[in-house]
Amino acid sequence: MFWFWPWHGFLLWWLFGRGITTIILLVLVIWAVTSWRRAPGGFIPGPPRSSSARDILEERYAKGEIQRDEYLQKKQDLN
Repeated sequence: MFWFWPWHGFLLWWLFGRGITTIILLVLVIWAVTSWRRAPGGFIPGPPRSSSARDILEERYAKGEIQRDEYLQKKQDLN
């Protein structure tokens, strides 16, 4: 029974000392990387956003830059 106590102390030290500290450090590193990635100007850029001709046409119509007749004509031309 005497041999159990030193190992018991080592296991408690590893679980509550090193183990939890390692887990906390890993969580902090993962959180920092993901928050840096999501931040504007982060190190991983998102995919480039390309607008199709139809999206541009609908946006111009929604802004009132073109009239309904012109919108319908250009929409038909795109099809």
